[in-house]
Amino acid sequence: MTRLTTLKAPAVIALCCSVGGIALVGCDDSSNTDSKPTKSSSAERKAADAEGKLLTGTEKITVAGHSVNVSCSGTSADDRPVIVLLSGGGDDLKKMAGLQKTLSKKDRVCSYDRLGQGASDKPSGPQTFKSTGKILTGVLHQVAGDRPVVLAGHSLGGIIAARYAPDHQDKVKGLALLDATSPTNTTDVTNAIPASATGEAAELRAQSLAIFKGQNPEQLRIPDGEVRAAGDIPVQVVKHGKPYLAAVPEYGPALERSWTQGQREWLKLSSNSRLSVAKKSGHYIYVDQPDIAVKAVQRVAAQAATR
Repeated sequence: MTRLTTLKAPAVIALCCSVGGIALVGCDDSSNTDSKPTKSSSAERKAADAEGKLLTGTEKITVAGHSVNVSCSGTSADDRPVIVLLSGGGDDLKKMAGLQKTLSKKDRVCSYDRLGQGASDKPSGPQTFKSTGKILTGVLHQVAGDRPVVLAGHSLGGIIAARYAPDHQDKVKGLALLDATSPTNTTDVTNAIPASATGEAAELRAQSLAIFKGQNPEQLRIPDGEVRAAGDIPVQVVKHGKPYLAAVPEYGPALERSWTQGQREWLKLSSNSRLSVAKKSGHYIYVDQPDIAVKAVQRVAAQAATR
């Protein structure tokens, strides 16, 4: 896999993270150090038994012949879905540990490293939404058993959740999309930044398109596609409010408009969709305004529990 170079301008680096859903070197925001998943204790094992012998703590599980790093915490009533967190590209499950800790006070919450992320195996070759969905299915089987789930995804994790849900309506009963990668990411970039662009803009355009074609740690191809409906499940779309993409010289405002339209496109997932804006947040909403992220996920979980 070709290694991409990192652009120097902070705004351009941030743009590559958000548009591609992939964190390049320098993109990670390390301010979210609230907590880290820990290995299972004997007390946690007993809690796991109470949950139907589902794992609790941080463990490596085997899914489709691959080692996948998984973390689960918290318990919940039988009528509550299991919340599963999907981090953005370039991040691992530790990135969302603070969000998981808070949510697990009321619900069973799990997160995992996709192939190519964190402590999980590297992919054996190029990945598609179908193949990464196969791993997700295996993870859900082991962390949720027969219970329904709510998927809460940030950036690349958001588009993966949104592409997965329509084909798995028997399992996925709600979605929380935190500044999810646009369903038309390639078109967004090529329309906003013309092929004639020069300098940093040209570098950004080329780098982003390479990421979408699979030149990223997960080797995941991220093609444009129509938004397919997932019935009437509750869907909460949360968009960043700080227009940081507009800081990219000349082409930033167009990228912001495209990103906003992409968030609106995700509303087509369900007849029960809602869009909100985290006014003080950049791309990492669950870091900048964690209370908004928590409330969004809990709202979806509560609605899913009544269905």
